[in-house]
Amino acid sequence: MSEATASPATPEDIAKLSFEEALGQLETLVRQLEQGQVGLDDAIASYERGAALKRHCAGKLRAAEERIEKITLNADGRPSATPTEIE
Repeated sequence: MSEATASPATPEDIAKLSFEEALGQLETLVRQLEQGQVGLDDAIASYERGAALKRHCAGKLRAAEERIEKITLNADGRPSATPTEIE
């Protein structure tokens, strides 16, 4: 992967956040940016942090989807139960 297409590393403080914590911080940043509560330099820094928070949340969602898929599939790759059987 080239430098231009590589994803930046997730900052350590963001990597430690739960999905809910990261989403809450992202919502706060978006609100501040929408309300124009920050200067240009701070807005750029907030945008960069928001992008990292978004990547972190997306990764957490992917991991959850993979876990659910493992739970719902048999060893042969077929569903272990249909949604109506679960309800």
